[in-house]
Formats: sequence, structure tokens, C-alpha cells
Amino acid sequence: MKALLVGGVVLVVVLLLVGGSYVSSKNQMVAKDADVKASWSDIDTTLQRRADLIPNLVETVKGYAKHEETVFADIANARAGLLNAKTPEGKMQANGQLDSALGRLLALSEAYPDLKANQNFLSLQDQLEGTENRIQVARRRYNEKLRDYNTFIGQFPNSLWAGIAGFHTNNAYFQASEASRTAPAVKF
Repeated sequence: MKALLVGGVVLVVVLLLVGGSYVSSKNQMVAKDADVKASWSDIDTTLQRRADLIPNLVETVKGYAKHEETVFADIANARAGLLNAKTPEGKMQANGQLDSALGRLLALSEAYPDLKANQNFLSLQDQLEGTENRIQVARRRYNEKLRDYNTFIGQFPNSLWAGIAGFHTNNAYFQASEASRTAPAVKF
């Protein structure tokens, strides 16, 4: 009888420890998942800010470079792609296309000295540069949160609890596009 009672107490203690481990891990996974989503939202908001600056920049450049219609069309298409993308992967791909198109637009300023001296253009260029810096910080923060989340889910016993609770690793890291790895050619 005493052995049965001791066995029951041991079983209850083991169940409490296992249950506590599960609840603790699940709560941490929920918090880390929320951090990843919040970090992505920061990127999304900053990408939207950049997309909002682009029409003003394009209009300023258009006044000087009327015959550069392909660059303007590329920017409009890339911007529309970014605004219409629904998933992080889609936004990352559209962002790469927009990076490439913006590089070509900014390179145009080298061919038009009056444009380089235009206050509106310079102001928009400064705002865009500041936004690019914010995007870079937000990307790094997002990737750090995603790495933290993935590491936590991959560790034992969290990996067991993650499977039970429906959490999975997320490999949607924000990486530089191939186009952004090559500096645009600027001719003086």
C-alpha cells in the first residue's frame, strides 16, 4: 500500500514537471513568435515609408530626365510589387527588385548636374538614405529575433513541445538581393 502511494506521488511529481516544462516552453515560444512578427512589422512599416517616398523622388527626377522612361516604369512596377506582396518572402523578393530600380534612378543624378543641385531631390535623397538605414536596422533585428526563435525551438526538450504545440522553424531570413550586392555603375 505504501509503495502504491509513493508510486502515485512520484507519478504526480513527474507529470507536474513534464507539464510545467511544456507550459513554460510553449509560453516562451509564443513570446518569441510574437517578437518575430513584431520585428517583421517594423520592416514592413519602413518598407512602406520608402515606397511612399519614391513617387516624390521619381517626379523630381522626371523633370530633369524626361527620356528615362524605362527607369521610371521599372520603379513603378517594383514599387507596385512591394505594395502588393502579401508574404514576407514576397516582400523580400519585391524589395530586391525595388533596390535595383532605385539604384538605377539614383545613378541618373550623375548624368544631370542640375538635378544633383535640386534641393527637393537632395532632401528626398536624404530621407531615402535615412529610411534605408532604418530598413537595415529592422532587417538585422528581425533576423536576430528569427534566429533566437529557431534556436529555441530546435533545442531539446523544446523541439518536442514545439511539435506538439504546432510551432515550426521559420527560415524566412531577410537576405540581401543579388542586385544589391553589385554597386550601380556611376559615370562622372
